Amino acid sequence: MQLTLIRHLPTEWNKKTWLQGRRDIEISPLTEEYQQGIIHNQQVLRNLAPFELVLASSLKRTHQTAMAYGFQPETEGLLDELDFGPFEGMSKQTLWDQYGDQWRNNPKDLILGERVGNLERRVVLFLEKYKNHSNVLAFGHGSWIRAMLSYVEYGDINFMNQRDLGNNACVTLTLP
Repeated sequence: MQLTLIRHLPTEWNKKTWLQGRRDIEISPLTEEYQQGIIHNQQVLRNLAPFELVLASSLKRTHQTAMAYGFQPETEGLLDELDFGPFEGMSKQTLWDQYGDQWRNNPKDLILGERVGNLERRVVLFLEKYKNHSNVLAFGHGSWIRAMLSYVEYGDINFMNQRDLGNNACVTLTLP
């Protein structure tokens, strides 16, 4: 399977570096930089097309991003972002200050608004559900995409916080 993942466009909370998690927040008006990023990514997508499925999480920021790209995605709850619980609406630094090395090196065992290991289960269920599709485009979230990348590369999500993934990032994976 070829899986292309695009992180949603920025929200006002992204600009403030606040964790959103399951909060259903709209994207911000697009700057010239992000409009150019969409144009660049659309060229990449044209080279990868046609897509068998176009998916987005249940949160509106992923649907709005897909529509900015010209897609009407199907909703897939397995793509939903990690529930950050009490950290939603707080800066990313607050989470780092409280959990530091564990958030960086062993997040799977943490419990925030949900057990972070649940995020890994959603990644695994997603891979299982769509394994027979040849070319999938999915609009998702930072933690979810980083978890997928860590799972594919290392076999678990414990390396997900050792990389950064900006808004509108586009990543393509070739999976067996």
